[in-house]
Amino acid sequence: MSDLVIVEKDKGSVIVTLHRPEALNALIVEMLDNLAEVLHGLASDSSARVVVLTGAGRAFCAGVDLQELQRRTLSGGRVGEDFDHAAARVTSTLSTMRQPTIAAVNGACFTGGLELALACDIIVTADEAVLGDTHAKWGLRPTWGMTQRLGRAAGAGRARLLSFTGRTFTGREAAAFGIAAESVPAAELSRHVLALAEEIAENSSDAISAYKDLYAASDNSFLEQGLEAERARNYEIYDTQDRLERFSSRRVVDR
Repeated sequence: MSDLVIVEKDKGSVIVTLHRPEALNALIVEMLDNLAEVLHGLASDSSARVVVLTGAGRAFCAGVDLQELQRRTLSGGRVGEDFDHAAARVTSTLSTMRQPTIAAVNGACFTGGLELALACDIIVTADEAVLGDTHAKWGLRPTWGMTQRLGRAAGAGRARLLSFTGRTFTGREAAAFGIAAESVPAAELSRHVLALAEEIAENSSDAISAYKDLYAASDNSFLEQGLEAERARNYEIYDTQDRLERFSSRRVVDR
């Protein structure tokens, strides 16, 4: 296992940290593969009662690494089968593993990063965190669950507004929208989430697992159908490369 994903234990809780702080924890395939393996191992670890996903430094996860995307020839706004396959393993495990999963959103959380957070059972944000679904800004289409999970959390109208505009919002607003369960000042986030995890861990892990399954059962058939449609449907999107190149040009000018 590389140092792209750090695993720490705190009593019955396991803190899984995305670790590319110099790149705002932007996702590359290797990182997603590592994360999938870590989560797969934890799913069968009876000593892990709660799993917390967070990011190193000042970001939770800035989404897919745009510099990596610029090295690819993209078709139909898709980020690539290798990314999609690895991300599907991660999001599926987060949502179905018997342990409750908490996304501790400590900072920037965009697009693919937001999709990872939405796959968790509970999202807790730092008030100062900035989140957003920016697929449309880059000429990309979602394949990791955004269209299926964001609307369930925020309501269909709010989700469409956020996705169509690419508008960013704070952690405090995420809680007001229903995306986050709670939002606290950044300085208190780690302590707050660990206390929450400990509170959950004190309860029956079997009962919590049953709860998780039953909550999922309320809309799971529709969710699975929606996720399959999101992955399988193809669209003609022609401006992805141009939008990524304009981003690269702006980076050169800024320097």
